[in-house]
Amino acid sequence: MTRTAGVAWAGGALYLLTVVLLVGVAPQASGTVHGAGALLAASLLVGVVRRRPSAALAMAVVGSTAVVLGPPSPVGDDLSAAYQGQFLGFVAVDMVLGFIVATCPRGHAGVAVGASLAVQFLVIGGFTHGDAVAVNLLIALLAAVASCMAGLLSRERREHAAALRSQEVAEAVTAERLRIARELHDMVAHSIGVIAIQAGVGSRVILTQPAQAREALSVIEATSRETLSGLRRTLVSLRRTDRGESAAQESPLSPPSGLADVERLAAATADAGVSVEVRRTGRRCHVPPDVDLSAYRIVQEALTNVVRHAGTRRCHVSIDYADTELLVEIVDDGRGTTGDDPVHGFGIIGMRERVGLLHGRLSVGPRPEGGFRVAARLPLPAPAEAAAATR
Repeated sequence: MTRTAGVAWAGGALYLLTVVLLVGVAPQASGTVHGAGALLAASLLVGVVRRRPSAALAMAVVGSTAVVLGPPSPVGDDLSAAYQGQFLGFVAVDMVLGFIVATCPRGHAGVAVGASLAVQFLVIGGFTHGDAVAVNLLIALLAAVASCMAGLLSRERREHAAALRSQEVAEAVTAERLRIARELHDMVAHSIGVIAIQAGVGSRVILTQPAQAREALSVIEATSRETLSGLRRTLVSLRRTDRGESAAQESPLSPPSGLADVERLAAATADAGVSVEVRRTGRRCHVPPDVDLSAYRIVQEALTNVVRHAGTRRCHVSIDYADTELLVEIVDDGRGTTGDDPVHGFGIIGMRERVGLLHGRLSVGPRPEGGFRVAARLPLPAPAEAAAATR
């Protein structure tokens, strides 16, 4: 038995001892004194109530009944008046009932309420006469109902809070799953597209043009290493999160991608057969890491769609740094479709999710003059906020 359990049961024993003292030491005291004393002594049952509610209820019922039965019975017309105050002890029983209704299973609580009310009605009915019987029984019933209602309200609030916590956890898990899905899709789709194209080129020219085949294999090797590095960084981040470490404690194998890597991404896309022209306008400013990564992923996914679906040899990427927003636009002169649907992929869906999380705007669709256009407007913080973030 732990120390806490010992203290709880010691409190229960002290409660019963107090009831015995009230009945035995001062038998001639008024019923109100006995009832109030038993009610105050019920505070000693707090430890038992928290550990064993049924045992606490039994102790409270025994103690309150003993206060009524213990003193010598008065004689004459003073019978009802003498027992009026001694029924105060049953208020402690009602308090324990409220706790049981709030915390215990409903069936267990129903049995406790029925048994407690039966004992109270028998004792009150047996020791009250005349018109006071109905009044005392009604008061006892109302007190029990009030305690049970308070317990029900407490139970509902606790269940509602638990439901909210479960919903928050489920939403957090869903958001994390979507984030991981976006990162893996954006990271892997582009690299796999480049690898597939270079592998096809290498297989066609390996006998007739060995130099070009070696170049294709070199591109495949470099792209594969980069993809493995990104996957390893993602896995390290997930493992650190599982151990409860924050993102600031991470030591990634390579820094996260951003707009500074767009030229390198354009070179990799050129190796896949699509020439990319990158144009930057506006005054370079601080871009928050989440905006920087999202803009890079949007460019990466758009170039992946150009390589896989556009059927063109060139496209244009423009990055405009405005005062309040970052504009990223990818335009090609291909077939004007991306093949991006639930059957073919989730690239555009991931773009919309990224832009939506940053409270930006995304425009995706074919151009009237031919080709396809992806344009994302991502809000930027005010200069003062950016300076604070940089510090």
